[in-house]
Amino acid sequence: MPVTNNAFVKFSEIQKTYDGETLVVKNLNLAITRGEFLTMLGPSGSGKTTTLMMLAGFEVPTQGRIFLEGRSISNMPPHKRDIGMVFQNYALFPHMTVEENLAFPLKVRKLGKAEIEPRIKRALDMVRLGAYGKRRPGQLSGGQQQRVALARALIFDPKLVLMDEPLGALDKQLREQMQLEIKHIHEDLGVTVVYVTHDQSEALTMSDRIAVFNDGIIQQLASPAELYERPQNAFVAQFIGENNRLHGKVVAMNGATCNVEVAGAANVQALAINVEAVGRPTILSLRPERVKLNPPPGSLPNVFSAQIAEVIYLGDHVRIRASVCGHDDFVIKLQNSEGVVQAKPGAAITIGWKTEDCRALEAS
Repeated sequence: MPVTNNAFVKFSEIQKTYDGETLVVKNLNLAITRGEFLTMLGPSGSGKTTTLMMLAGFEVPTQGRIFLEGRSISNMPPHKRDIGMVFQNYALFPHMTVEENLAFPLKVRKLGKAEIEPRIKRALDMVRLGAYGKRRPGQLSGGQQQRVALARALIFDPKLVLMDEPLGALDKQLREQMQLEIKHIHEDLGVTVVYVTHDQSEALTMSDRIAVFNDGIIQQLASPAELYERPQNAFVAQFIGENNRLHGKVVAMNGATCNVEVAGAANVQALAINVEAVGRPTILSLRPERVKLNPPPGSLPNVFSAQIAEVIYLGDHVRIRASVCGHDDFVIKLQNSEGVVQAKPGAAITIGWKTEDCRALEAS
């Protein structure tokens, strides 16, 4: 993928190996624009955290260079990079008060008391902890500690803020609340943020763009909507959101579309994303919410018989697992609105979907 010359942060031909042979990051080229919220998303061991640590200065690239505002920082020590860092474990000083924790990075930069005090007040107000300045971290909840860690990372007006799984230790409700708070702070301040997580819903909620990592390589770099709606390979389709995967073989190519034989019988019309020839195996990717239940005759190009195996009521939607085209784990999501069919296990149904909602991807 191209790396622009005017990038705020630029990774150029970066590789990282351990023990001289374990290649963790492979030929990484990535440009991040000023003010962007970019998330590095991927499973454990995919290379995302190593990439963040190289940007922070805690790891050194084996090959290639990293630039910040056009200046190479590959061999610059962390404390000289003017980068704020938020860790999963908060990394607050337990013997210091909240105010003392916030003052620490300012004192390191030799700011005077007259400048430190208003910055602390502004930082505490920003994270809505104005009344907690005299408390120690042990007297705060996990969410409050994370707010302090965020305020400390921002208090010295860094050029760049890095966040390494900062919400991983919080419960679901608090994590979702903090996602929105971080997003709003980013929008208000306009600071550049690089965020690492393995939680795809977190990445979709917060990011301007998402770099999906796997096996040390960025599989796709795009906006949340682009990643979800138009995944470019089978890994991204499976990792971002829930996804039906139908294994088949291409039997015809028709320009931008193709016909796929599934389970030896069904002929499915799909968008041809990265399949190039008849006879090649493919994985069809189809989101559960794009499947229609009992569509009117002739309304959709892909219509198949199915049998319901399981129905789960989830409040805002109903999740149906069915046997379709030789696949027993096919999922259908129906919004819980007036008129939704109350399907029952064992019932025979008809399902269908549009050609453009089904993507034929190269089988890996």
